[in-house]
Amino acid sequence: MGLTTRPAHNPALRCRVFCVGLWAAGALGPAAAAPLDVLLSALPEQPGASGYVEVGAERLNRALAFSSTADPAPGQPPPGSGSYSATVLRGAWQLGPRWQLSGGLWQREIGDAVDTFRFLGWHTAVQYRFSDLQPAPGSPPAWAVRVSAWGNRASATETTTPVNVQGAILDTVKISAPRDQQLQLDLLASWQTAPAWTVNASIGVGQVKLHYDALTATTRRNGCSYDLSFTGNDIFGQLIEPCESGNGVIRQFFDSSGDYGVDVAREIAWSGRFWQAGVNARWQGGRWTWAGGAMFHQVSREGVDDILARRGDPVHTRNLLLALEGRYALTPSLALFARTQASSRLFFNDLPVSYNSNTSGSFGSKYALFTLGLRGQF
Repeated sequence: MGLTTRPAHNPALRCRVFCVGLWAAGALGPAAAAPLDVLLSALPEQPGASGYVEVGAERLNRALAFSSTADPAPGQPPPGSGSYSATVLRGAWQLGPRWQLSGGLWQREIGDAVDTFRFLGWHTAVQYRFSDLQPAPGSPPAWAVRVSAWGNRASATETTTPVNVQGAILDTVKISAPRDQQLQLDLLASWQTAPAWTVNASIGVGQVKLHYDALTATTRRNGCSYDLSFTGNDIFGQLIEPCESGNGVIRQFFDSSGDYGVDVAREIAWSGRFWQAGVNARWQGGRWTWAGGAMFHQVSREGVDDILARRGDPVHTRNLLLALEGRYALTPSLALFARTQASSRLFFNDLPVSYNSNTSGSFGSKYALFTLGLRGQF
């Protein structure tokens, strides 16, 4: 016997049991090129140095404007109430004249005025330059190939805001271990156009895959509380004892999100491919180093974007990134840096796990990310 009679299909109520789960998984964090790909170069940033380590703090230029492609529900956070902050640790090491190893960690915290979501981002790359000679002004460019792996994950994301659905209220929704994983290949070229100037170009391709371990929720019906668990598109409800109800107690029920036009795996754990191309320039003089560039990025997602298009919901596949960085050497081995990265789509290139069928409506926003920190060179 079910918790309630299965309702007729209603597109306006596209199984909000599942849509709330998507909100908890996405939470609109930074969706796929690796962080700071705009400033890639085939050459070491500081010739003669063995490497560097930097630590910084990231902030947005304004509050996050969360939105949902599903119908609004009472109790959801108001627009413009979200926040974002992150701590960044990055570094690189010259393994030899031609080889460079680099990596980074990001601890991101995203809030929607009610719940807070924490993601750990990681990135590692190895780069090989085909010549060990530093190009002279007017000489042919230096070429390099770069292979990288990167991703983001959270132990769990959970929303505690009650959400109305047809026949029930979801008190909580939780997704265990939402994560994304990327593999990427880039070809880089760098020209030494003048003693202080370097111009760089890059083109890259990659693949992206999202995963999660479990989707669960809680709800109340006829005065009783139930645990909900999702296996694919199947929904299983189990009574949380003890409970007394004059209308009788239903101990278990089964349902399917497919009856509401929702395909759980394809909407929350999609896969895809991407390509990107960018140019940037770097200037070094005295204690100052300046760099700036632009990058175009396009992604093709399997499943989720086709579903969004059929529903008439927003689909975002292209993004333009602009970056500017200034660095001032306090000592020969320590520098203060400031960096900004503007994006034509909200966080489109850092956190793919945040893009799904319920959060895509928010990715049309333009935002700028600011980073301030210290770099130690050795």
